[in-house]
Amino acid sequence: MKKLILGMAIVASAFVFGQKGDVNAKLQEANKAAMDAYNAKNYAAAAPKFVEVYDLLKANGQDNKIYMYYAGLSQALANNADAAIKIYTDLINSGFTGVETTYTAKEKKTGQVVNLDKTTWELMKKNSDYSDFKTEQSKSIEPDLYETLASLLLNQKKGTEALAIIEKGLAKFPNNAKLKEAQTTAYLQSGNTDKFVAGLREQLAKNPNDATNWYNLGVMQSKNPATTNEAIESFKKAVELKPGFADAYQNLVYTTIGDDAKTVSDINALRKDKPDEASKLIDARRERFAKALPFAEAWYKSAPESLDAVTTLKEIYVVTKNMDKVKEMKAKEAELSAKAK
Repeated sequence: MKKLILGMAIVASAFVFGQKGDVNAKLQEANKAAMDAYNAKNYAAAAPKFVEVYDLLKANGQDNKIYMYYAGLSQALANNADAAIKIYTDLINSGFTGVETTYTAKEKKTGQVVNLDKTTWELMKKNSDYSDFKTEQSKSIEPDLYETLASLLLNQKKGTEALAIIEKGLAKFPNNAKLKEAQTTAYLQSGNTDKFVAGLREQLAKNPNDATNWYNLGVMQSKNPATTNEAIESFKKAVELKPGFADAYQNLVYTTIGDDAKTVSDINALRKDKPDEASKLIDARRERFAKALPFAEAWYKSAPESLDAVTTLKEIYVVTKNMDKVKEMKAKEAELSAKAK
């Protein structure tokens, strides 16, 4: 999210000249309270005060939604997701872009540049005491609205709603990298795994050094027995880019070993009547465990306090018949189990 940058000059320039004193006093009071709360990182208190500024201005003929944007941003920073989602949705639906025009002129006598409202600026052009009449437009914050709303919805696990907002945003900003990345996550949350994988591949084509995307691709590939080898290569790429990536090492272990419960069941079923076939399965199992061993050791190294890592490594040492290491892992397993109690 973008940090809110709000100065008194910006706020003051939004007020209508000639407002009644009590109205202007309320505006200044609400605005000061909003800014003070925001700067103190008391975002929950800042949000309603920005709404109050908006309401006071609107009651006096100024529908300046920038203050609703500040309120929405404050709600988001306060982790009030539902309130933030409502404000951002309303802003997008209203067509708000945040683009504002600043009108300035220079006072010849003092050389001071002053901010003016449009009407006054036009009138001042006839005044010989002023020169250098300029206008300046602020940058659109519309992409930020879509990006932030998409992020809020995804954090709330509202993948389908997020996808609708993302697609609406991409229709306006087709090259927006953040929306493209969010779209991939939204595909997964909304159950569209094929598009999720396609999105991951698209992201990796643009940035092949993204370890997380390689990991996520590996997870998806590991769900299909036909793409197990591809999954292993994706996980290897992830740990190559991020050597301490414990989750990727864990998945390398499990993907390399495969469905061990089924293998053990098959071995037990064949032991009596087909011992030769059972022996082949045992040899193949031991080979898979041997291949998984360096990944398991790397997993344990990257997550030495993980009971899962220790237990898995112990079992691999059992299968590969390294009894000294089995004892070492049993001791570590007992230590971690005791800490967990």
